Amino acid sequence: MLSTHNYNFRLYADPSRVVVRPFHLAWQAQGPNPSRSQRLVHEVLKMDERTARAQLAAVLKDFEERHWQTRRVFMTRYEEIEAQLKLDGSKIGEDKRQLIGAYFCHEYSYAAAALMNPSVVPHYDQSGMPEGSRRIIMSLRAVGEGHISSVVFREGIITEDSKLHLAPEPPFATATDAHRDEDSQLEGPVTVFRHLDATLSGTVIFPITPAQANGLEDLRLVQFTHDDGSVEWMGTYTAYSGREIQSELLRTRDFRSFDLIPLAGTAARNKGMALFPRTINGQYMMIGRQDGQNLFLLKSDSLGHWDDGEKLLEPVYPWELVQIGNCGSPIELDEGWLLLTHGVGAMRKYSIGAILLDKADPSKVLARTRDPVLAAVDEDREGYVPNVVYTCGAMKHGDHIFMPYGVADSSVAFAFVPISEMLSLMD
Repeated sequence: MLSTHNYNFRLYADPSRVVVRPFHLAWQAQGPNPSRSQRLVHEVLKMDERTARAQLAAVLKDFEERHWQTRRVFMTRYEEIEAQLKLDGSKIGEDKRQLIGAYFCHEYSYAAAALMNPSVVPHYDQSGMPEGSRRIIMSLRAVGEGHISSVVFREGIITEDSKLHLAPEPPFATATDAHRDEDSQLEGPVTVFRHLDATLSGTVIFPITPAQANGLEDLRLVQFTHDDGSVEWMGTYTAYSGREIQSELLRTRDFRSFDLIPLAGTAARNKGMALFPRTINGQYMMIGRQDGQNLFLLKSDSLGHWDDGEKLLEPVYPWELVQIGNCGSPIELDEGWLLLTHGVGAMRKYSIGAILLDKADPSKVLARTRDPVLAAVDEDREGYVPNVVYTCGAMKHGDHIFMPYGVADSSVAFAFVPISEMLSLMD
């Protein structure tokens, strides 16, 4: 394996990280029933003021110190209910309004079980950065109660001398939500919005449609440059309904609103798709695994439709014989497209390798690493899922590749890998 600049600190799953989420009654019913929301509001409005005040006080005693601006969250939630049920707020006291908001919220531990599979992109705001340093955005897969996966973010800076400084994680997290009728069930595509006062490092994107109900898994973020020079951040992820999977695409230009778009085409029934950061010869391209074990190059004239592509790479070496897949979007170098890969070997041990693709024609594999770049060793083998190292995306920084990676599906570690050394091990 290569010499890498690793860090002793890691990010870990944390059951104390909780968030207040909108509680949508339509998700709890066998079918849509508009009267449920109306009935709940009616019961609160029937309370006398003393009872409503006491009930609100009990809620605040339990939760106010655990969450950011709890009263404001309740009022914001009430205002959504008021608009959707056409309530006359002028006739409802503040205590009852907050209590109604509380009934339409719930607390969720979003990272209690695991934190893993990060990807990283340049931040949209590079103002004030000294030469050689870059502000970054990292996405991570957080697994919480019910084994449901969500997307969380961390901001930070990587310096000229290959050091990482993560921005502090705020004490309170907030969930994105869509603007929708309270008793309706959303279908994709859908747009979700970050809370106006929330930092990105404290924002969680939860499943919001039936196709996503059991998780948003393994976001592979990439900074995409369109043919007209405009920049957008995109990422493929796996939506898991609890029975079926499908690939979807996250799109954002400001990390305040996020479009979550189901992909169409035969390739979209599979997971692990990674988008190239620009078009090549007028086409969008992705790397995917269409048969469960080999890598494929996918081409499309549309970002929203992907059919099966051409086989690009098969497992060859012992550490990857079970299957291979991508570890995020290809990274453009002078020498070609650098694609990090993962391989699965004996005892289901995961390792990370790399291949080099021709820049003008990515269907041509120029070279590949004979041995892993990173593999699970020693204490890194133990965790929620043992013997796994995995990343969903790295980025070029100077003459290094900055790579955050998951360890045993239990923590996230960081490495700077010299590009020259990586290329020297390819044949």
